[in-house]
Amino acid sequence: MAITWILVANASLAKLYANLGPNKGLTLVKELIHPESRQKNAELVTDRSGAMAANGSGGGSMQPQTLPKQHEAKVFAQEIAQELYQGRAKNAFKRAILVAPPAFMGMLNSVIDAPTAQMVTDRFEKDYTKTTQNELSERLGSAIFL
Repeated sequence: MAITWILVANASLAKLYANLGPNKGLTLVKELIHPESRQKNAELVTDRSGAMAANGSGGGSMQPQTLPKQHEAKVFAQEIAQELYQGRAKNAFKRAILVAPPAFMGMLNSVIDAPTAQMVTDRFEKDYTKTTQNELSERLGSAIFL
């Protein structure tokens, strides 16, 4: 039996479903929550920007190269990629479908290892994290027979 994993994620929530074959529907395997991604940048930074000397008469402040919110989203993408890696290593699925908003899909694609990425047959750049299982089945009907 060829199990398909369907990952539905955004920067703060990921739901991992399994489909065990045609007409078997979806089963929730795991739900991952990353509340830090929902916080504002100001809440994630513990101190104000550091001062640095600037050329000329004005002072300057040092800004982080990556906004804290983006950093937290990338941390979560890496956590999700690790779940997919472990699932592949245990032969828990034969095929994967990723569903995520465009920016987060880019983060996921950049951190998923090559062997796991080869198992991804479809990618949908949508945020379906608030979608019910029945609605999700309807929306993904073109990619999998649920």
